[in-house]
This record gives sequence, structure tokens and C-alpha cells, in this order.
Amino acid sequence: MREAGKVTALILAELGNVIKPGISTLDIDRFVEKVVKEHHMTAAEKGYCGYPANVCVSVNEEVVHGIPSRKRLLREGDIVSVDLVVEHKGYMADAARTYAVGRVSEEASRLIETAEKAFFNGIGFAREGCRLSDISHAIQTTVESAGFGVIRDFVGHGIGSEMHEDPQIPNYGRPGRGPRLQRGMTLAIEPMITQGSYEIDVLADDWTAVTVDGGLAAHYENTVVITDGEPELLTL
Repeated sequence: MREAGKVTALILAELGNVIKPGISTLDIDRFVEKVVKEHHMTAAEKGYCGYPANVCVSVNEEVVHGIPSRKRLLREGDIVSVDLVVEHKGYMADAARTYAVGRVSEEASRLIETAEKAFFNGIGFAREGCRLSDISHAIQTTVESAGFGVIRDFVGHGIGSEMHEDPQIPNYGRPGRGPRLQRGMTLAIEPMITQGSYEIDVLADDWTAVTVDGGLAAHYENTVVITDGEPELLTL
């Protein structure tokens, strides 16, 4: 998982230079495919429950699971979320980032920053002995205090030899609930937040989730290991 995480982190870092006005979301997919293959690993999202691409690319009001397309060109002022799962020797690493395309509005920039801040506030409780919902509550508090919404329909999750394992990790809820965190747990913690309402619809492609009110959405995720001290981030 550490090796898969290193490649995931490398790709997401390099995408900061790749993503710019005029490229298509399919260009992002092809870049991911190329780098994953160069490292002799697998883009695990491709074929998962029939998903047709190597990576999820979600633009503006698309929350998650956007399907890359040569017809979808990024424009100045867009924001784009990229969610990537890399598999190596039967084990997974999962991470996501939201990128500004050129110059974006102050509100869009603040949304992106808040998703990242919520993640790091959340993992302040990713410690042995804490309750799972302590993470959830810290994320929700961070997001809502900034005036944004927290997605209810999608959650973080355990990860290991499968992409999605127990436990589920909502990004909202009261603290002090759920299982106690134990050393060796590997979790994909992923705030998904919205500019306005947290209500979503799924488009006719049966994958792309969008905000009902058309507001922007941002996503920030890392694969995290619970240790006997500070959590270890495999994808950063």
C-alpha cells in the first residue's frame, strides 16, 4: 500500500502542472494511465462495477465519479476534482484532489482550501483509541463553520486488498460513536463538500453525481494508516 500510495501521490502532484485551460478530461485520464503503467501498477477504478475510465474526473458542480471525455474541455475558472485508486500487488491506495483551472473565483478557491483543511482537522482524531465519528464530526464542523455543505450520500471507507472495505466513514455526525480506531487500520478519509446544498442527483450515465442546486463541489482524500502515534499518510 505504501508503494501504491507513492505513485498515487506522484500523479496527483504532477497533475497540478498538467491541468490547465483547453485540455480535455480525457487528457487527464490518459496521463494517469501512462504514469500508472510506467510504474507497473494498475488503475483500479477501471472496470470497477463497470466504470469505464482509469480515473474519476469531476468538473464544477460534479461531486464525484465524473467520466472523462474528449468532448469536455476545461475552461479558465473551472475547478476539477480527480479521484484515483492505484493497485499494486493486490493492495490499494486511494486519494483525491481538487484543482483550480487557471484563475478561479475567491469562493471557489476558498471551497478547495476548506476541503483540504477539513481533512487535516479530521485526521487530528485519526489516532488509536479515538472513535471513528470523532473524525466525521471534526470534518463537518470545519466545513459548516466556513459556510459550506457536507455531502451525505457518499462517505469515506476502509481500504486494503479491496477498494471499499469496512468501516464506512461519513463526513458528518456526532462525536464519540462508532468503532474505536486501532493500530494498523487503513482508511480512505475524504471530505466531499459543496458551495450550497449537499443534495445530489446522479446523471443518466449512472455515475456522475452533481449538486442539485448547481453549486460547486470540492473533494480532498488521502489513504491513512492508524499508528501508535501520528497517523501515516500514504498518498501525500
